[in-house]
Amino acid sequence: MKINFLFSEMYDFLFSLDDISVGKINKSIGLLEKYGHTIRYPHTKNISAGIFELRVIGVNNIRIFFIFKNEEAIILHAIIKKTQKLTHKDLDYVISLKNKLY
Repeated sequence: MKINFLFSEMYDFLFSLDDISVGKINKSIGLLEKYGHTIRYPHTKNISAGIFELRVIGVNNIRIFFIFKNEEAIILHAIIKKTQKLTHKDLDYVISLKNKLY
């Protein structure tokens, strides 16, 4: 499956993190690329209608939000998760990005 970033800044953010985090991000994105729609928990989680989070667990718990569209995964947004719960601000932002694409 093809992986695209909606914004190049999101790519730059993810790959500017420490080496261990970047290695885990590469592994997680590789799993998404290999398994596509069939990838499941604990690697991904459906957080809203058609929006998924790719879960990168480590020193930094990173969440990469993406959607599937036309046989590709589009990465919309990413955060370093500092609390257990996803903030409404982040969720609303990701939903607004998805709505702009559809």
